[in-house]
Amino acid sequence: MDPRYRIADTSQIISPGLVLYKELIAANLRRMLEIAGGPGRLRPHVKTHKMREIVAMQMAAGITKFKCATIAEAEMVASCGACDVLIAYQLVGPNQPRLVGLMRKFSSCEFGVLVDHPLVARSLSEVFASAAMTASVWLDIDVGQHRTGIPAGDDAAALYELVSQLPGLRAAGLHVYDGHNHQPTPEEREVAVRSQFAEVTRFTQDLERRGLHVPRVLCGGTPSFPIYAKIGGVELSPGTCIFNDNGYGSRFPEMGFERAALLLTRVISRTAPDRMCLDLGYKAVASDPKGDRLVLLDLPGANLILQNEEHLLVETPEAARFNPGNELLACPTHICPTCALHKEAYVVEHGRVTERWVVAARDRWLDV
Repeated sequence: MDPRYRIADTSQIISPGLVLYKELIAANLRRMLEIAGGPGRLRPHVKTHKMREIVAMQMAAGITKFKCATIAEAEMVASCGACDVLIAYQLVGPNQPRLVGLMRKFSSCEFGVLVDHPLVARSLSEVFASAAMTASVWLDIDVGQHRTGIPAGDDAAALYELVSQLPGLRAAGLHVYDGHNHQPTPEEREVAVRSQFAEVTRFTQDLERRGLHVPRVLCGGTPSFPIYAKIGGVELSPGTCIFNDNGYGSRFPEMGFERAALLLTRVISRTAPDRMCLDLGYKAVASDPKGDRLVLLDLPGANLILQNEEHLLVETPEAARFNPGNELLACPTHICPTCALHKEAYVVEHGRVTERWVVAARDRWLDV
C-alpha cells in the first residue's frame, strides 16, 4: 500500500465510501496552475467533484472562472461567490427560464450558456428579452467529437452573427471541447490538437473580419489542456485532473497528477479459495467505461469477474488472506460519474479522516 493512502482509523467510514485525500488534491491544484502558468487562464470544470469545498480551494488559489454542465452545478459554484460561470451545455425547454431564475438569484455572477442551433438561440432570445435580461452565449464548435456543436464554417458564422443580433443575447465567444483526443503519447495528442485548432483560429479571424467580436475562446479538457496552455489567448478547462482517476492516470502519467479520490470497500464474502465478494457494486462506482471500472490498489492484478448493484466478485490467488470485514482501496476508472453516486465524501488529512464534504451538485435541482 502506498503510505499516502493509509488511514489510521477507518471505523467511521461506511463502505462503500468515497475517500478524498486533501493533500493530494492540493498537489493536483498546484500542478494545474503550473501547467496553465497561473490562475488567470483557467476555467476548471466542476462536473468531476460537484463540491463547494473544491471550488473554495480553487478560488483561494486565484481562480475566478468556472465551467459546469448543469444548472445545479452552476448554482453550487455561484453560491461559493464565483463571478463567472459557463454552463457548457445547450439549455432547452424549462431549463431556459431556470437560467433566468439563476441569474436573478446571483445577480453579481456572469452566467454563460452554449448554443449550436438557431432554434435554441431564438428561444433563448425570447425568454431573456421577455425578462428584460441578457444572456452571455458561447458558440459550441465541433472539432471532431461529433457529440454537440457546429463545425467551423459559414453556418457557424451565420449562427454567431444571429446570436450577436438577437435581443436578450450577447455573443461571448467560442467553446472548443475535444473529448475525442485521447492519443496515447503527448506528441500525437499535440499534433491532433494543433491541427484542429488551426481551423478554429481561421474561423475566429474570419468572424473578426466580419465585424463579429470574439472576446473569449475556451478550449480542451484534461488530456489536451497542457497543449492549449502553450497556445496564447485561450482559456483552459481541465476537470478530471483535480482528482485524477485510473482512466487518465494510467493513460497520461506524464501529466503529473496524483490519484486523490479512492473508494474504500470491504470484503463481505469469500466463496472460494480464489474468490471473494466486495461491497462495491455499480451503485458506488461508475459503470462507465464498459471494461474494468476500477483497479484495486492492494490487488492490481485481480480479475473483476462479476459486478452487480451492490456486489463485486473478484478472482485472485491472494483471496485466502482476506476475511469478511477486511478493507481494500479502489481507484475508479472514471471518477466524475462515480462522485455523483455518493452523497458525501470522507476527507483524509495526514492519514486521518477530518471532515465530510457533501457532493452538493450531484442532483439536477438545488433551489433554482
